[in-house]
Amino acid sequence: MIKNQRTVLTTVGGLALAATLVGCSGGGAPVEVDLGSGPAVAGTVKEGALEGVTLTLASWGGLFQEGQVEAASVPFAKESGATMLDDGPTEYSKVKAQVESKQVTWDIVDSDIIWADMQCGDDGLLMDLDTTIVDTSNIPEGLVGDCYVPAMQYGYVIMYNKDAYTTAPTGWADFFDTDKFPGKRSIAGFEDIGPGVYEGALLAEGVAPDELYPLDMDRVYKKLDGLRDHLIYWKTGAESQQMIESGDADMALVWSGRGFGAVENGANYAPIWDQSLVVADALSVPKNAKNPDAAFAYINYYLGAEQQAKLSEITSYSPVHKDSKPNLTELGQDYLITNPEIADVMVPTDAAWWSANYDTELNRWLDWIQG
Repeated sequence: MIKNQRTVLTTVGGLALAATLVGCSGGGAPVEVDLGSGPAVAGTVKEGALEGVTLTLASWGGLFQEGQVEAASVPFAKESGATMLDDGPTEYSKVKAQVESKQVTWDIVDSDIIWADMQCGDDGLLMDLDTTIVDTSNIPEGLVGDCYVPAMQYGYVIMYNKDAYTTAPTGWADFFDTDKFPGKRSIAGFEDIGPGVYEGALLAEGVAPDELYPLDMDRVYKKLDGLRDHLIYWKTGAESQQMIESGDADMALVWSGRGFGAVENGANYAPIWDQSLVVADALSVPKNAKNPDAAFAYINYYLGAEQQAKLSEITSYSPVHKDSKPNLTELGQDYLITNPEIADVMVPTDAAWWSANYDTELNRWLDWIQG
């Protein structure tokens, strides 16, 4: 979903955060850099290669960005010699203004993956991904675009109230079956659209995961019409978590970090991982960035197994390096979507389809939700 503001997730394991380097501008004059020879290896950078370079990471603020700084920016600065600043929250209008004025101060941007996909190509705001600098070989299939890599990944998952049902619901068909499983359903209700209940409606109808796209939205809305009277809506991640903790929703479709946070706080809810949806944020480099090679070198470092593990330990998001093994609490492990028993039953989502159909489907969604 294209979001201009992110509500930050709860920590896993209660790790303390290091002090962060904060700034509001970056870039500086272009600097010629030597990143070394040989193929790129995620999580590495040539020692001292970026002396004299200043880079700014723009992200969503709060704990997530603090985690990015501690896990990637601080050690990257130490190894490469670069000066790392961070700014935010990400605003797409600011990215556009910087690119069009050729005054780019955000060298690396964390964004929604659908927005990023919309910005690839000649008419977009983002540079093509330089795979001679960025090693994508360890990233799960489907998460790398022409102009971005995933910043992290998480699940869009149904949480159900264990006290409400003697027989536990097991999937999307039960989410839509209010006779067998009565009660309120909570879903996102903000003025945005992307993977979520739409895929869920088709999965409830028995559509195979590998046949979801292109989404049959007429069929989706017919299914949603039958659920309308049982829906309540959340507009922020914090609100979605509160609806679980208060018991307002017997089932809630939420970002997995919010489900984790609610259970960690004592809510007697459980996730339904079968056919939950894989979602990710994106990292990219804006066009007209002054030191794009250095910016891509940062992204390559960020994608390392060690860096991704530490980011997961701090933020509860799941890593995007296949060999990353974060040290989490038992509950944290239960919400780590890279665990094979979870990963094997999840359904990938198609950012390219959503980016191509975003405007049309947003208008339809707004008409429906206000109807």
